[in-house]
Amino acid sequence: MPEPTAPRRPGESALGQLGFGAPAPEPADASPHSFPDGGTWRTEVPSVEGPEALAVVLKETSRLDVPVHRISQGSGIWMLTDAEITEMVEACAERDIELCLFTGPRGTWDIGAATRTDSGGAGLRARGHDSVAGCVEDALRATELGVKCLLVADEGVLWLLHQLREQGVLPADTTFKVSALVGPVNPASFSVWEQLGADSINIPSDLTFQHLTEIRRASRTPMDLYVEAPDDLGGYVRMYDAAELIRRGAPLYLKFGLSKAPGIYPYGAHMRDTVLATARERVRRGRLVLDLLARHGADGGMSPLGSRLPGQLKRFAIPT
Repeated sequence: MPEPTAPRRPGESALGQLGFGAPAPEPADASPHSFPDGGTWRTEVPSVEGPEALAVVLKETSRLDVPVHRISQGSGIWMLTDAEITEMVEACAERDIELCLFTGPRGTWDIGAATRTDSGGAGLRARGHDSVAGCVEDALRATELGVKCLLVADEGVLWLLHQLREQGVLPADTTFKVSALVGPVNPASFSVWEQLGADSINIPSDLTFQHLTEIRRASRTPMDLYVEAPDDLGGYVRMYDAAELIRRGAPLYLKFGLSKAPGIYPYGAHMRDTVLATARERVRRGRLVLDLLARHGADGGMSPLGSRLPGQLKRFAIPT
């Protein structure tokens, strides 16, 4: 059997003829890790805010042949009725797609003034006991309705939910995903989130390739990264980086975000047209990323559809 050829780098042949070829990739920079199924990357469509937006996404993924491992929502569990959550759970289960919903109140919607200053104050973290309790209540409610993945933006909330999972209060196969708005930017903080109970961790889209390599030398927890980031996360468009992001960051979720689009959290029917239009375009952006990977021979290694678990990760000891 012939050895697989290395992915082609953008413009490689033409630039090489002109004497401007890029240096060969350094093998030591590649991640040694993968998902338990052997794959190096999965896909996620974020900001799918309710059953109607989910129906649009599922229709578009079929039309454009975009494989999806996870669909996530940003407004929060508390912004959905039981019937809406159940409808989303059932629709994702039919496609064997993981559904991830955001837990509870967060600082940016609280009455505290600090989050509205230039510094951002405490950001998305849960302010006070009542906000923490709201996040826990959301987690209990969502998992009872069949949700298996919860999005978290506070390290204290994550630690409590992990303990509830270990105690069997939350199902053992529940996974916790750390929000991009609190994502760690160095190997030490990434490792702390892992040990607090995170099963996948959003990292900011402005991290360099070297930053990814540094994190991978400290942890194998799956990363989530917006290939195209919303404007409130910088609006970066890194489609041409996708192959190298996978090489260095595996195991990695490629998130198909959307720049130059209005904020939609918390969602309501007054924003229906915007939410449906942006949901449709996120899937198209995903198709563009997948096409680019295929053109460069870098589309191998995707996890089988239906894969969701992260594998064995490091955890802090739970106090007795």
